Amino acid sequence: MSFKRQDSHKIKTAPDSWRRPKGGHSNSRLKKKGAAPMPNAGYRTDNKVRGLHPSGLEEVLVHNVDDLEDLEDGQAARIGSTVGGRKRESIVEKADENGVKILNRGDL
Repeated sequence: MSFKRQDSHKIKTAPDSWRRPKGGHSNSRLKKKGAAPMPNAGYRTDNKVRGLHPSGLEEVLVHNVDDLEDLEDGQAARIGSTVGGRKRESIVEKADENGVKILNRGDL
């Protein structure tokens, strides 16, 4: 479920991203009937899928080719942001050989 900022549909420059309503008379803050929903514990994700990538795989951060060998079934690799282009290419090639899915493959 997506929670929207109060009155973001009225104000053209206001983004939709959630911010807690702070107005004294705010119907949304008072949780009145018909007001926009606010995030609370009841919306929490199921325990089995919490923290997983939308593909259902667990994300593992990879910085070099040797890190790919530690991956198990049900895990996918995400290449670290500090990895350069040359090493990134070798990681992608090795992952293709081993059948490992890379989440931030880019255009390689």
